[in-house]
Amino acid sequence: MDTEKTLLQQIRDKEQEFSRKIDTARADAEATVAAARTEAEDLLCTADKAGKASAEQVYWNVQGKTAIEIESLNTAANLDQEAARVRGEKNIHEAAERIVRYVTME
Repeated sequence: MDTEKTLLQQIRDKEQEFSRKIDTARADAEATVAAARTEAEDLLCTADKAGKASAEQVYWNVQGKTAIEIESLNTAANLDQEAARVRGEKNIHEAAERIVRYVTME
Protein backbone atom coordinates (compact mmCIF):
# COMPACT_ATOMS: atom_id res chain seq x y z
CA MET A 1 0.00 0.00 0.00
CA ASP A 2 2.98 2.28 0.34
CA THR A 3 3.60 2.16 -3.39
CA GLU A 4 0.05 2.98 -4.21
CA LYS A 5 -1.11 6.47 -3.43
CA THR A 6 -4.24 6.88 -1.46
CA LEU A 7 -7.22 8.49 -3.03
CA LEU A 8 -6.70 11.57 -0.87
CA GLN A 9 -3.05 11.80 -1.95
CA GLN A 10 -4.06 11.47 -5.62
CA ILE A 11 -6.57 14.31 -5.18
CA ARG A 12 -3.91 16.40 -3.46
CA ASP A 13 -1.48 15.75 -6.34
CA LYS A 14 -4.12 16.78 -8.88
CA GLU A 15 -4.84 19.94 -6.89
CA GLN A 16 -1.15 20.82 -6.91
CA GLU A 17 -0.91 20.10 -10.63
CA PHE A 18 -3.89 22.33 -11.37
CA SER A 19 -2.54 24.98 -9.03
CA ARG A 20 0.72 25.01 -11.00
CA LYS A 21 -1.22 25.21 -14.27
CA ILE A 22 -3.30 28.08 -12.90
CA ASP A 23 -0.17 29.89 -11.72
CA THR A 24 1.40 29.39 -15.13
CA ALA A 25 -1.74 30.60 -16.90
CA ARG A 26 -1.96 33.61 -14.54
CA ALA A 27 1.69 34.49 -15.20
CA ASP A 28 1.14 34.15 -18.95
CA ALA A 29 -1.97 36.33 -18.76
CA GLU A 30 -0.16 38.97 -16.72
CA ALA A 31 2.72 38.96 -19.21
CA THR A 32 0.26 39.28 -22.09
CA VAL A 33 -1.54 42.16 -20.36
CA ALA A 34 1.77 43.90 -19.62
CA ALA A 35 2.84 43.49 -23.24
CA ALA A 36 -0.51 44.81 -24.43
CA ARG A 37 -0.22 47.82 -22.11
CA THR A 38 3.27 48.55 -23.39
CA GLU A 39 2.09 48.24 -26.99
CA ALA A 40 -0.92 50.47 -26.26
CA GLU A 41 1.34 53.11 -24.69
CA ASP A 42 3.64 52.95 -27.70
CA LEU A 43 0.66 53.31 -30.05
CA LEU A 44 -0.63 56.27 -28.05
CA CYS A 45 2.77 57.96 -28.16
CA THR A 46 3.03 57.34 -31.90
CA ALA A 47 -0.52 58.59 -32.47
CA ASP A 48 0.15 61.63 -30.29
CA LYS A 49 3.29 62.50 -32.26
CA ALA A 50 1.50 61.97 -35.57
CA GLY A 51 -1.44 64.06 -34.38
CA LYS A 52 0.83 66.89 -33.27
CA ALA A 53 2.69 66.80 -36.58
CA SER A 54 -0.58 66.86 -38.53
CA ALA A 55 -1.95 69.67 -36.38
CA GLU A 56 1.22 71.68 -36.87
CA GLN A 57 1.07 71.14 -40.62
CA VAL A 58 -2.57 72.23 -40.71
CA TYR A 59 -1.73 75.26 -38.56
CA TRP A 60 1.06 76.42 -40.86
CA ASN A 61 -1.04 75.80 -43.98
CA VAL A 62 -3.93 77.80 -42.59
CA GLN A 63 -1.59 80.53 -41.34
CA GLY A 64 -0.07 80.80 -44.81
CA LYS A 65 -3.49 81.00 -46.45
CA THR A 66 -4.57 83.58 -43.88
CA ALA A 67 -1.50 85.71 -44.55
CA ILE A 68 -2.21 85.59 -48.28
CA GLU A 69 -5.85 86.54 -47.68
CA ILE A 70 -4.82 89.41 -45.38
CA GLU A 71 -2.43 90.70 -48.02
CA SER A 72 -5.18 90.45 -50.63
CA LEU A 73 -7.62 92.35 -48.37
CA ASN A 74 -4.99 95.03 -47.67
CA THR A 75 -4.34 95.43 -51.39
CA ALA A 76 -8.09 95.69 -52.11
CA ALA A 77 -8.51 98.23 -49.28
CA ASN A 78 -5.61 100.31 -50.62
CA LEU A 79 -7.13 100.25 -54.11
CA ASP A 80 -10.52 101.29 -52.72
CA GLN A 81 -8.87 104.03 -50.68
CA GLU A 82 -7.03 105.32 -53.73
CA ALA A 83 -10.21 105.24 -55.82
CA ALA A 84 -12.08 107.18 -53.10
CA ARG A 85 -9.25 109.71 -52.93
CA VAL A 86 -9.33 110.22 -56.70
CA ARG A 87 -13.13 110.62 -56.68
CA GLY A 88 -12.85 113.02 -53.73
CA GLU A 89 -10.20 115.12 -55.47
CA LYS A 90 -12.41 115.42 -58.54
CA ASN A 91 -15.23 116.76 -56.40
CA ILE A 92 -13.19 119.17 -54.21
CA HIS A 93 -13.83 122.20 -56.41
CA GLU A 94 -17.57 121.57 -56.66
CA ALA A 95 -17.83 120.80 -52.92
CA ALA A 96 -15.97 123.99 -52.04
CA GLU A 97 -18.33 126.03 -54.26
CA ARG A 98 -21.39 124.46 -52.63
CA ILE A 99 -20.03 125.14 -49.16
CA VAL A 100 -19.32 128.76 -50.06
CA ARG A 101 -22.79 129.18 -51.55
CA TYR A 102 -24.39 127.62 -48.47
CA VAL A 103 -22.44 129.80 -46.08
CA THR A 104 -23.06 132.95 -48.12
CA MET A 105 -26.68 131.92 -48.68
CA GLU A 106 -26.62 132.24 -52.42
